[in-house]
Amino acid sequence: MSGVVASRSAFRLGPAIAIALALGWLGLIIGLPLALVFVEALSKGAEAFLAAFSEPDALSAIRLTLLVAAIAVPINAGFGLAAAWAIAKFDFRGKGLLLTLIDLPLSLSPVVAGLVWVLVFGARGWFGPVLDIAGIKIIFALPGIILGTVLVTAPLVARELIPLMAAQGQDEELAAITLGAGGWTTFFRVTLPNIRWALLHGVLLCNARAMGEFGAVSVLSGKIRGLTETLPLHVEALYNDYDFVGAFAAASLLAGLAMVTLLLKTLLERAGRGENPRKNKA
Repeated sequence: MSGVVASRSAFRLGPAIAIALALGWLGLIIGLPLALVFVEALSKGAEAFLAAFSEPDALSAIRLTLLVAAIAVPINAGFGLAAAWAIAKFDFRGKGLLLTLIDLPLSLSPVVAGLVWVLVFGARGWFGPVLDIAGIKIIFALPGIILGTVLVTAPLVARELIPLMAAQGQDEELAAITLGAGGWTTFFRVTLPNIRWALLHGVLLCNARAMGEFGAVSVLSGKIRGLTETLPLHVEALYNDYDFVGAFAAASLLAGLAMVTLLLKTLLERAGRGENPRKNKA
């Protein structure tokens, strides 16, 4: 009898130990570095911290980062919606290939993603000489940064929507069409309301990744201060210049974005569960 009691106690203690180990590990590899970013950013006081954001290069990097995200995220939201609609609602030849291509940027190094565009639009690329004659500059300019960002963030919205739309099936859409609704009416009145939380979640993750992208942007931007330097590149430049307060201040802005993203992600998940009681019961 005592052996059974001891076994039950050990069984109950197991999850507590596992949770403690998981939290300790996450605190060590995530919580500690995150805390150090803010400690270093404020190491010389709030005045030095705020002064880091008043520099022209810092303001330019912030503006460029916001501009790139404002362009790349809607593009990927539209692509994600179209791809998820096609994959989840229809059967067609090449469906597996499309899924593979959507997943490809997730396994592709961001640096390689940047080099792909250099191969296509660079001075020695496929279209480089033609673009040079036309006076169009893509690499080491805003279009190249946008292309790199769009490529590495392309799967995020689609991957949020595809499983949900596949699980929902086509019953509601078919019922709406049977009752006389057109294609766009069915989409805006039936499909979109059912996926809005997943869509917002995907857009949120896409935006966070777009603002924090380093590898592809590093290859495509040329790192020209005040012109093609995004906030992550600005952090690297300041750190290489031994401006540690400025570097960590800029990094704290990115870290704050990550925490806000996590908070909004949690709120969106709760809102989605609150409107889906069947999911809660499951």
